[in-house]
Amino acid sequence: DTVKAVLEGCSEGIEESLPASMRQKYGLIGLYDALRGLHFPGNMEEIKAARQRLAFEDTLMFSLTLSMMQYSLPKREQPLKLEGTMSSFIKLLPFEPTNAQLKAMEEIRRNLAGERLMNRLLQGDVGSGKTAVALYAMYAAMKNGKQAALMAPTEILAAQHYTTLCKIFGAENVAYLKGGMKKAEREAELARIATGEAKAITGTHALLQGDVEFHDLGMVITDEQHRFGVKQRATIGAKGSAADVLIMSATPIPRTLAMILYGDLSVSCIDELPPGRQPVDTFVVGERYRLRLNAFIRKQVAEGHQVFVICPLVGEDDDLPDERKAVTAYARQLQEKTFPDLRVAVLHGRMKPKEKEKVMAAFAAGESDILVSTTVVEVGVDVPNATLMVVENADRFGLSQLHQLRGRVGRGRARSYCVLLSDTQNPETRRRLK
Repeated sequence: DTVKAVLEGCSEGIEESLPASMRQKYGLIGLYDALRGLHFPGNMEEIKAARQRLAFEDTLMFSLTLSMMQYSLPKREQPLKLEGTMSSFIKLLPFEPTNAQLKAMEEIRRNLAGERLMNRLLQGDVGSGKTAVALYAMYAAMKNGKQAALMAPTEILAAQHYTTLCKIFGAENVAYLKGGMKKAEREAELARIATGEAKAITGTHALLQGDVEFHDLGMVITDEQHRFGVKQRATIGAKGSAADVLIMSATPIPRTLAMILYGDLSVSCIDELPPGRQPVDTFVVGERYRLRLNAFIRKQVAEGHQVFVICPLVGEDDDLPDERKAVTAYARQLQEKTFPDLRVAVLHGRMKPKEKEKVMAAFAAGESDILVSTTVVEVGVDVPNATLMVVENADRFGLSQLHQLRGRVGRGRARSYCVLLSDTQNPETRRRLK
C-alpha cells in the first residue's frame, strides 16, 4: 500500500531520463510506467517491458561512464615526435611484420600522438607476435628520449626479452634486473637505469620495487595482464613522470568484457598468425588412451622433436589427492619405466632460478627429449622444436593456463599437438575442456 501510494503521489515528479526518440527507436516504455510495471504488473508482458527498459538504462549509463573514463586519462606534458618511427623500426626487425601487427602498431602510434596518455590492451593468440608490436611502443618512447620498461611475469620470460632487446636495440642501451644478482652487478644496473644510460629495461615485476629509480620512465609494458595487479599499475605512476601503458595478453577476452574489466583501456587485437605458424591440433582424451599417447610421444621424439609433459603438482609430499601427478615422482617413473631410452628432464617452481634456467636452456638446446614440468613453463618459453604438449589432469587447470600451455608448441614450422588428459565425468568441466 505504501509503495502504491508513493507511486501514485509522485507520478508527475518522476523525471524521464531517456529522450523520446531513443525510447521510440528501441521500443522502450517510459520510466514511470516501468516502475509501475515492476511493482504492480497487470500481466507478464508488463514485467518484461519494465525490466527491459530498466536494464537498457543501466547498460547505457554504464557504457557512457566507461566512455568518459577514456577521457579521464592524464594529458601529456608535451607531444611525442613520431614521424617515421614505424618505418625506421620495421627496418630493425629480422622479419616482415604481418598486416595485423602493422595495424596494432599504427593504433599505438596514433595513441602516442594524442594529447592523452596511452592505456592500451594488446590481445593476440600465443605466437601472434605481440612482443614485436610492444617493441615498437618501446622504440617510439626511446626516440623521444624516454625510458621504456618491459615487465615479464617470470624470470625465464624476462631472460628471453633481454636477449630480444639486445638484438634489436643493442646491449649498451638495455638493462636487465633479475633475482639472485650479485650486489655489485645489481647496483651497476641500477646506476645505468638511474642515469638514463639504459633506455630499455626488462625484468620481472620486481622492476617496480623501491630501489629501482628511473631517469625518465615514459613507457611501461606488462606481459600477461591477468598476473599484473592494480596496485602494481598504481606503483608505476609513483616511479616518475606519467607513463604510457601497454598491457599484453594472450588470454582471449571478449571486447565487451575487456571494457567492463578495464574501462579505461583501448583494445588492439592481433588476429593473424605469422607465415609458417600452424594452428595446434588439440585433443581431450582419457586414461585409456595412455598407451597410444606414449607411442605418439615416441614418434615425435623419433622425428627429432621434443615434448612437454605438464603436471599440477611438484613433489610426492604435497597434501593433495593421489591422482594428481607429482612432477618429480612422475618424471622418475617416465625415465625408469616408460621411456628408459629417452632423455627426461624435470622443471618446477621450487627449484632455484639458476637451476630452472639451466634445465630450460638445456631443453631449448635439444639436450633432453621430454620436459616434465609444472605450469612454470606456462608463459613465454620459446622452444620451436617442441611439437607436443601433454597436460596431465587437465581439468585441474584454468582456461587461461591451458591456453598458455598450448602456446608453448606450434612455434616452429612442424605440425604441433596438444593433448589434454582428463577422466573427469563432470559435464561442465568436459564442456570447458572441449
